[in-house]
Amino acid sequence: MPNPQLNSNGELRHLLALNGLPKDILTYILDTASSFVSVSDREVKKVPLMRGKSVFNLFFENSTRTRTTFEIAAKRLSADVINLNIASSSTSKGESLLDTVDNLTAMSADMFVVRHAQSGAPFLIARHLNENGLDHIHVVNAGDGRHAHPTQGLLDMYTIRHYKKDFSNLTVAIVGDVLHSRVARSDIHALKTLGVPEIRVIGPTTLLAPAMKDMGIRMFNDMNEGLKGADVIIMLRVQNERINGALLPSAQEFFKSYGLTPERLALAKPDAIVMHPGPMNRGVEIDSAVADGDQAVILSQVTYGIAVRMAVMSILAGN
Repeated sequence: MPNPQLNSNGELRHLLALNGLPKDILTYILDTASSFVSVSDREVKKVPLMRGKSVFNLFFENSTRTRTTFEIAAKRLSADVINLNIASSSTSKGESLLDTVDNLTAMSADMFVVRHAQSGAPFLIARHLNENGLDHIHVVNAGDGRHAHPTQGLLDMYTIRHYKKDFSNLTVAIVGDVLHSRVARSDIHALKTLGVPEIRVIGPTTLLAPAMKDMGIRMFNDMNEGLKGADVIIMLRVQNERINGALLPSAQEFFKSYGLTPERLALAKPDAIVMHPGPMNRGVEIDSAVADGDQAVILSQVTYGIAVRMAVMSILAGN
């Protein structure tokens, strides 16, 4: 079955998930992103690659940070950006997802950036556009349910490549609520495709997905064991609704067992980097001394996130 993200020439037409995308496409996106980052590494250039194009941010689920980075990225490409907070508009009046898309298509949309609480919503929109011959409109998944968050996965890969240069000798540890994390899924697919030899997931049994063992991923319930010799530590945000429920007894208990403290970080390699998709729960997943320390690259992730989203949108737009 053909990959719905690729056209007949094997080129990217939508970015829906990292699973199934070949290594050369992931590398091409990362290489394109690096062309947008300035030599100082602190800012992202403005270019006219999408002048005259309209990007619609369709956020059916709130996320100010992700929406803002997509908006900045589109504006740096000189696109026209329309933000729609659909959670409080048309769909709450009974209009279906595809009705909303059809109406916006009639307004000359060139690209939809979609965030939705339901897994698969961006795929549904992409299929609907393809079936209706609207191949010139592209869909970017900005996070769907527990399924995927491909641009976060790509910006994480960009960050790892920037600091570690090469994927082929790394040990990467992903810590926390792996079971419900679309970021973890996207990261794991990308890490495997890019050739990382050892991927570990660390967390309580209630928050790990047993099927990951079949993917060759090492699973640890003991944080200290899991962090030994790691080159990269990716801390996941613990959703508040999991705490004090059946899955986690309390935030304090989680921090005691799985919070990243300076003492635990010392078990990893001396040059290990610490990452987090944000927003951080300080004192739950991560100690402030680590979050603000020299090994944390969390603010760099934000900068690179703009460049990576620019790369994805410009490639989809045909540049």
